[in-house]
Amino acid sequence: MAERRLLVAALAVVTILAASASAQDEKNELVGMIGRIFISDQGIQNPPVPDAVIRSGAGLTFEAAYARHLWVTPIWAISGELPAAFNLDEKLNAPQGTVPINYRQYFITPAARLNLFPTTAFSPWVSFGAGVAYFSQNKNTIYGGGPNPGKSGATSAIEGGFGLDVRVKGRFSIRGEVRDFWSGEPDFPNAPTGHSRQHNYFVGGGVVYRF
Repeated sequence: MAERRLLVAALAVVTILAASASAQDEKNELVGMIGRIFISDQGIQNPPVPDAVIRSGAGLTFEAAYARHLWVTPIWAISGELPAAFNLDEKLNAPQGTVPINYRQYFITPAARLNLFPTTAFSPWVSFGAGVAYFSQNKNTIYGGGPNPGKSGATSAIEGGFGLDVRVKGRFSIRGEVRDFWSGEPDFPNAPTGHSRQHNYFVGGGVVYRF
């Protein structure tokens, strides 16, 4: 009985080491994600009508990312990653003429990521980084209110997120994640909110390929 237990323990150790060696060989990641960005409603200062609020739609968003594993152990792993998210149609709702019909968002935020149990089938992780956001505004304001006086432009962005990787076959995993791209606000001269930054919550899922 003792010999059997020793054999089982030895096999377990060999399995862990083999998985770790395999993970060490897979130094790089390519990621494709799809999801939506959620932005909280914001009140307008000195509104043209009572209780005027800017409401944002949940824009369909795509994310592409590259990551490089820097340190890998059976318990934890540190990676450098470069996520890039693209929200191509963020629709708005507000009083006539106060905001553009819609705008586009682009986020590029180099980050560090910590994975737990990276050599197993299930690996939760957290990420933190900083980079840039760019807002491209529609030239017209909402409900035929005339030309949009707001300008497109870039702002700083801080990224924080968490997720779970589930290995499905060979070098492929599926990933679910939530990232907050905390950026400056778009330029809305006709709809000042009194805030300088906003949270852009990306919720999505996709595929990871390791090589």
